[in-house]
Amino acid sequence: MACLLRPLTRGTTYTRFVHLWVPMLATSVWIFVDPATPWAPALALPLLGLVPAVRRGEGLQARFMLAQDARNPAISAVPSATWRDRWRTVLWLAVRTASGWLAAGVTVWLPLTTVDLIRLSTGHVPDGNPFLPVSHPHWAYALLAPLPLIAFYGAVVGLGALVTALAPRLLGPSAAERLAALEERTEQLLERTRIARELHDSIGHALTVAVVQAGAARAAGDPAFTDRALLAVEETGRAALEDLERVLGVLRESERPVSGRPTLVEAGRLLESARGSGAKIDAELSGPLEALPGPVSREGYRILQEALTNVLRHAGAVPVRIRVAAGERTLTLEVRNPLTARTPGPGRGSGLRGIRERAALLGGRALTGPDDGDWQVHVELPLR
Repeated sequence: MACLLRPLTRGTTYTRFVHLWVPMLATSVWIFVDPATPWAPALALPLLGLVPAVRRGEGLQARFMLAQDARNPAISAVPSATWRDRWRTVLWLAVRTASGWLAAGVTVWLPLTTVDLIRLSTGHVPDGNPFLPVSHPHWAYALLAPLPLIAFYGAVVGLGALVTALAPRLLGPSAAERLAALEERTEQLLERTRIARELHDSIGHALTVAVVQAGAARAAGDPAFTDRALLAVEETGRAALEDLERVLGVLRESERPVSGRPTLVEAGRLLESARGSGAKIDAELSGPLEALPGPVSREGYRILQEALTNVLRHAGAVPVRIRVAAGERTLTLEVRNPLTARTPGPGRGSGLRGIRERAALLGGRALTGPDDGDWQVHVELPLR
C-alpha cells in the first residue's frame, strides 16, 4: 500500500500534471472566443512546431517540470537545427496537447463522478453526467464512490510517466547534437589531462630539485655550497609558483590563451636549475628555437623538463648531455646520462609515459631506455 501511495509524496507527480495542463491555457482562452470550436488551437500546432525556438522552450519545460533536472542530457534544450528536429517537435506538441485534453477531462469528470455517486446513494439523481446514466438512487452507489478517485490518481501518475518517457524520444538530442556533446566532453578530458601533465611536470621538477639540493647541502658541510643550494631551491620554487599560477589561470579562465606557458626559448632556466642541483650539464641548443610553432615549443619545454626531472630523481647529480636541434621539418631533443645502480624513486614510469604522450599528441615519437651504457630520452617532433 505504501508503494502505491508513494507518488503522492514526490514533487515530480505534481509538476508533471501541471505540465500537462499548460497547453490547456490556450484552449481555455479560445473557448471564450468561440465555444463551438474548442479544437481550433490544435490547428496551429504544425506551424508552431516548425519554429526552431519552440523546441528550446519545450525542452526547458520538460527538463524543469518532467525530469526536474536543468542539465538532463536526455532532453535537448537547443533550437531545431534540421527538419527532422522540427517534425519531432510537431509530434511532441501533438502528444502533449492530446495528453493535456485527457488530463483536463479526467480532472473534471472523475471527481465529479465521485460526487454524483455520493448523491445517488443519498437519494438525489445527478443531471448531465454522461458516465452515470442512472435514474434510480440506491445506497450501494456509495461503495463505488472511491473508484473514480482511484482512476483519477492512476491517470495523474500514468499520464505524467507517459509524457516523461516520450520526452527524450521526441525532444532528445539529434545525432549531430550527440556528436557535438561527445566532442565537447573529449575536449574537456583532454584539457584535464593536459593540466594534470602541467602540474606533474612543473611541480614535480621543482620538488625534485629542492630534495636533491637539500640532500646535497646537508651532505656537503660547506657553507658556501649550502648558500648556493638554498638559492637554487628558492629560484626553482619561484619558477614553480609561476607555472602553478599559469595552470590555475587556465582553470579559472577556460578561454585564457596558453601563450603564457614557457617555451624552449626559456630552456636556460631549466639547465641552471639542474646545474644548481649538482648535475654537470653539457647542453647544445641549435637552430631557430624562437621560430618554432607555439605548441611544439611549449611541449618541447615540458619534455625537456620531465627528462631532467627523471635524471635528478633516479640517477642523482650525474653528468647529463642535452641536445636540442630545431631543423626545417623536425625538432629533436635528446637527453643522455650514465646508467647508475641507484634505486628509482616513487612514481617510476609516469614521467616517461608523459613524455611519450606529449610526443604522440604532436604526431612525433619518443624513444626511452638504455643505449650504449647510457640512459637516453630521444624525441622527435614534426614542425608541420
